[in-house]
Amino acid sequence: MTKKQLTITQPDDWHLHLRDAEALNSVAPFTAKQFARAIIMPNLNPPVTTVAMAVEYLDRILAAVEGTDFEPLMTLYLTDNTSVDEIIAARKSCFIKGLKLYPAGATTNSDAGVTDIRNCDAALDEMQKSGLPLLVHGEVTDPQVDVFDRESVFIDKVLQPLSQRFPELKIVFEHITTRQAANFVLESGDNIAATITPQHLLFNRNALFQGGLQPHHYCLPVLKRNIHQQALLGIIRAGSNKFFLGTDSAPHARHKKECACGCAGIFSAHAAIEIYTSIFEQQGVLDKLEAFASFNGPDFYGLPRNSKTITLVKQDWQVPDEYPLGSDKLVPFLAGQTIHWKLV
Repeated sequence: MTKKQLTITQPDDWHLHLRDAEALNSVAPFTAKQFARAIIMPNLNPPVTTVAMAVEYLDRILAAVEGTDFEPLMTLYLTDNTSVDEIIAARKSCFIKGLKLYPAGATTNSDAGVTDIRNCDAALDEMQKSGLPLLVHGEVTDPQVDVFDRESVFIDKVLQPLSQRFPELKIVFEHITTRQAANFVLESGDNIAATITPQHLLFNRNALFQGGLQPHHYCLPVLKRNIHQQALLGIIRAGSNKFFLGTDSAPHARHKKECACGCAGIFSAHAAIEIYTSIFEQQGVLDKLEAFASFNGPDFYGLPRNSKTITLVKQDWQVPDEYPLGSDKLVPFLAGQTIHWKLV
């Protein structure tokens, strides 16, 4: 029998870009409507590298979602120069939940990122002692490495040695896209987990080129071959508690996507939980959605599970062609398409 209604513990988004200023005010309410909490990415310009900067950003986010119970979980941007004292201050703050590793030049506003992970050994050692997770954008940036291989090369050259040097360090392998990444997490200890985005479950790299170049399907890490998409779908069907929801929702103005050198990023916050629900239904595992969306993330981060619930109903609705992004326009993920679940 087809399910017509689904009630689950309120989910969290463990990987989210909210931007700042006008854009923040436009996109934050979408997340606050669905999710109780979200891990907020620190790659602003300039990046959020200190607890003091994170406090200021937190205040701006709270102003953008005023009147809701939404709780932003803040992160710091790891650099070659992040000090042990900053790690200690982050741990004492209670609202900083991790540090984000961007290899320099890997993605949007990552120019201040880490040039060599060994430059961060003192900071990582302190993070390991304090239980503060490292959130990893897992790609090498060597121009000699094929863009479709950058995640698997990162595992071999950076992540494997890192996890051996710091065997107790909690690591979240963000937005995994490959079979190699899925296997690495599955074969690692309980201190290593991963997030999976809706786009990497729904699409493979063919979606970038169907009917012409599709800039609104362009994200980093880029969509991969069908074999890798199938590996990720296999992960959600298996229901391992080492994987959880992280949208990597990343808004860009329409004119910055549809141009000669378009930005990487897919905005899915408008319908994230509905899209994940549709995917889990397609895979025949709606019963595994709640753990993926609502339990595995807080369990890994050592936070309480949410007490409230949300309800979705089986109801077709069409995604708008665009939403406001400050004074610009934003094209959402699956614009113009029909989604079969709707949040009540």
